Amino acid sequence: MALWPGTRRHDGLALRQAIPDRLLPFLVGAMAFLAALALAGGIGAHALSVRWTHGAGAVVTVQVPQPDDPALPAPGMGMNSAGMNGAAMAAGTTRIQAAMATLSAGADAQAVHRLTDGELRNLLAPWIEQGSDLILPMPAVIEVHARDTRHLPDTVMQALQARVPGIVVEHDSIWSDRLAALADSLQTCALLAIFIVIAVSAIVIMAATRAGLQARRRAIDLIHSLGATDGYIAARFAWRVGALALVGGTCGSILAMPVLVVLCLLAAPFNGADMPDMQSVFTPAAWNAASATQVLGVLPPSLLAMLGALPVGAAVLGWVTTQMTVRAWLRRLP
Repeated sequence: MALWPGTRRHDGLALRQAIPDRLLPFLVGAMAFLAALALAGGIGAHALSVRWTHGAGAVVTVQVPQPDDPALPAPGMGMNSAGMNGAAMAAGTTRIQAAMATLSAGADAQAVHRLTDGELRNLLAPWIEQGSDLILPMPAVIEVHARDTRHLPDTVMQALQARVPGIVVEHDSIWSDRLAALADSLQTCALLAIFIVIAVSAIVIMAATRAGLQARRRAIDLIHSLGATDGYIAARFAWRVGALALVGGTCGSILAMPVLVVLCLLAAPFNGADMPDMQSVFTPAAWNAASATQVLGVLPPSLLAMLGALPVGAAVLGWVTTQMTVRAWLRRLP
């Protein structure tokens, strides 16, 4: 006779005693927590790779020394006795104007932008004291945002060297390619970590299921000899383990959210955002004043979707693993 009559009707194999509802949800929750961190690392590495490849990696920097000096005439045009094209001199074409015109016409770029004095000062701020006058002559700096390539065509380079000799062209793609390769390796490591978490979770669920089968072996032998199908017994175990895995996955995802919010705030400068004041972030007043929407808004939408899918994935993993384990165990019964 069952200790709780309603329990036996709800659970025909008394699996509440065979598979306790404490250890398994805790283990699955820990695995879900680790999986959330691995997913966050993979998504963050992918976002940084895209930013580096299509952001800084797609920018070509052109330095033009003596930008206000006259530019040389274009190849094939007549030259006066001073070695300069009369029309160009009359028009007052400077080296920076010639470089801008050549890049705009032949670089197939989305934008050709000359950095202002303020932008140059901000660029040199780590090395030059703010507020001091720049005594040394500074070259003009042009940023070329390329469309489909991160290198200037050879024809453009030849035209620049012909009209504006002495320019310096720097391709940021060299470092961006290296950083993108690093981000790709981080994504691979995150994917490997997720596979390891899935494998460990499956092993834990399999061990818990086999322990439950051993604990209820006599009852399983009895109802199996009376005609209970393998599908019925496997379904009883699978729904029990799946429900516990769902609870554990939900707890792990919820516990991972505060950690992921802090990590996203720390990684904000790498995505072009300002670094928040972490001392004010960790104050209780800041958390009490912030709504749930504001806190969750820090996380990328793709990461939020993954966190929502983690409990469902844990439940499906528990259900499938238990079905396979129970059916394989039942086939070995005499």
